[in-house]
Amino acid sequence: MKNLNFLLLFLAFGFGFQKSHAQPIRFKSSSVSFTEKKNDGTWNEWSDFVDANVLITLDPKKDLILINSAEVQSFKIKAYGEIEDNEEVNIVPFECVDNRYSNCNIFIITKKKENNRMQIYINYNEVKFVYNVYNSN
Repeated sequence: MKNLNFLLLFLAFGFGFQKSHAQPIRFKSSSVSFTEKKNDGTWNEWSDFVDANVLITLDPKKDLILINSAEVQSFKIKAYGEIEDNEEVNIVPFECVDNRYSNCNIFIITKKKENNRMQIYINYNEVKFVYNVYNSN
């Protein structure tokens, strides 16, 4: 619970808005890219970004992340990871299971030296997705 409260406090101040700790945090995506693992265990190059105007919601009260794409994707948060924060980047990690019971890791990354550009990574064993996002609260 202590980690959850710290995460919420950090997200509230880090994204420049103040809400109570029970409020969902909403992001809008502008584009998405993906990569797949090759047979030898290395990763392919990331695909070109394509437009993706979807709403992504982090609801810490329900331990849930929702991606409202054409097929709604829901991710149950099993664990909140250690936040990494340095001069270049802020990384908020989540260990999740999706609505098809597959394990994945989700990272909300703010690139401070890139004008606080935000991305959400969804990493599975065989495929990774990255959404370019901005805060919509």
